[in-house]
Amino acid sequence: MAVDQALYRRTVLGNGLRIITEPMDHVRTVALGVWVTAGSRYEDAAHGGISHFIEHVLFKGTATRSALAIAESMDAIGGQLNAFTDKEHTCYYLRVLSDHLAEGVDILADMLLHPAIDPEALEKERQVLVEEIKMYEDAPDDLVHDVLAETMWPGHPLGRAISGSLQSIERLTRDDLRAHMTERYRPDAVLVTAAGRLAHDQIVDLVERSLGSWAGSAVPAENHAPAPQRASAFRSKEIEQVHLCLGLPGLPQAHPDRYVLAVLDSALGSGMSSRLFQEIREERGLAYSISSYQAAYADTGAFVVYAGTSPGAAREVVRLIRDGLVRARAGLAPEEVARAKESLKGSLMLALETPGSRMTKLARSEQYFGRQITLDEIITDVDAVRGEDVRRLAQDLLVPDRLALAAIGPFGQQPGLRGDIEEEVGARAGA
Repeated sequence: MAVDQALYRRTVLGNGLRIITEPMDHVRTVALGVWVTAGSRYEDAAHGGISHFIEHVLFKGTATRSALAIAESMDAIGGQLNAFTDKEHTCYYLRVLSDHLAEGVDILADMLLHPAIDPEALEKERQVLVEEIKMYEDAPDDLVHDVLAETMWPGHPLGRAISGSLQSIERLTRDDLRAHMTERYRPDAVLVTAAGRLAHDQIVDLVERSLGSWAGSAVPAENHAPAPQRASAFRSKEIEQVHLCLGLPGLPQAHPDRYVLAVLDSALGSGMSSRLFQEIREERGLAYSISSYQAAYADTGAFVVYAGTSPGAAREVVRLIRDGLVRARAGLAPEEVARAKESLKGSLMLALETPGSRMTKLARSEQYFGRQITLDEIITDVDAVRGEDVRRLAQDLLVPDRLALAAIGPFGQQPGLRGDIEEEVGARAGA
């Protein structure tokens, strides 16, 4: 563990910007990310989607570079430049050959510090975002997860879609975007992480020269999430399947039982040998997609089971999921715990073989733990999970009376379907 920890180096610039690196001498590339504490949970309803909007607009040119020039410059060095927005952060990242890192950082810094936010380009990108929202509305297997979040955190930004709504995107102005950047894009709320063929001092020098002049005062106090609510929500669409999400209160990112829940999740629904996958898909053939996952944030979380099935099987699938959760409260067999632990360790190690995944892990450790969590530490913590730990947590979390439900399907064509599902899950409709 000490050897792993020695690989990580951390520097804080005078403006508060943090830099964390991890060398990977066996590769020839570097992945570098600039992480801003600017996710959708920091938006009010009137400005929903503004973080995602800004992420898009920053690629549309700077004071000295057009959008085409940015693209051509990255292509000229064989690099990749992209970004994403989640509920709690926006990340701008690049992957380049180590010899071209300086050029890549210069482009990324220019986008962050000198965005043109050209009115004409902004309007074009607004339409792109409108189409993205419409596309998402046409993908019920994705949309149902947002509906569940809205059901579990009603009225809170965690319950709103990262992309915003058609109404909020249409209302946002150039001044809104600039004001939000002034509020959220501050150096003491920015983290730069890099992994690959690099030297820490080289990264610090590059970032200091490109982002050291970034100024701004402290980020405002963050909002706190309420406890997840229990309710149900149904959306009617003329589609062939019913898409279901059943959610329970989960754990925040840094909770001491996070690996206990990961083992429980693996055994219940996140693998091909998991209980729900085997019973609902393999044994009964009731669904193609059936899985479970954790949605974990800084101060709250949810444990979610998703399934897509035919309308005629929807009630039975809900019953099987509910019954599976109840049975899991009695604990897992020793061989299930052992298999889940090995599966979890293998997937973690496989996922951390690339510079991009290491760069992301550096950021998540800093954001949620304030220190680097080593791979050895993770493996040790997973190995320490016992069957009684899983049983204890299952009894605490897998309480059927707390189930929230989101469903998208042809409810208008089959009026009794909604009642059947709601009766089976045992939740009263909240939407």
